[in-house]
Formats: sequence, C-alpha cells, structure tokens
Amino acid sequence: MKYDILQIVGAVVMVVFAQGAIRLLIDHDDTGLLGGLDGGFGLALAVHLVLVAVGVLLTGWSHTRAKALGRRT
Repeated sequence: MKYDILQIVGAVVMVVFAQGAIRLLIDHDDTGLLGGLDGGFGLALAVHLVLVAVGVLLTGWSHTRAKALGRRT
C-alpha cells in the first residue's frame, strides 16, 4: 500500500511542477508555487525541473518496488 501512495505522490509532484515549468517558460514572471524564491527566472526554472525529475524518479522507484513485491504485472 505504501508504494501505491508513493507512486501517486510522485505522479502528482511530477505533473504539478511540469505544468509550472511550462507556465514559467511562457510567462517568465509567473513563478507560481515557487514565488518566494529570490533567484529569478533561472532559479525558479531549475527548481521546477529538479522537482519534475524527483517526481519521475519517485514514481518509477515505487512502481519497481511494488512490482518486485508482486503487486504489479
């Protein structure tokens, strides 16, 4: 069950921050959830992309662990 929850959390993190990165590329001033960062466009984009990668890795890892336990095919 915990790997199912981690997989959902990873997918949500990936989707939210991928959408934020796309929005930031279109409108450089709209930093969204990361509006409190004082680094400007470059830092906000880098953090968005790192969090997308974290979401992808968490989703993949939890899927692999669930598969190893026989919960996935």
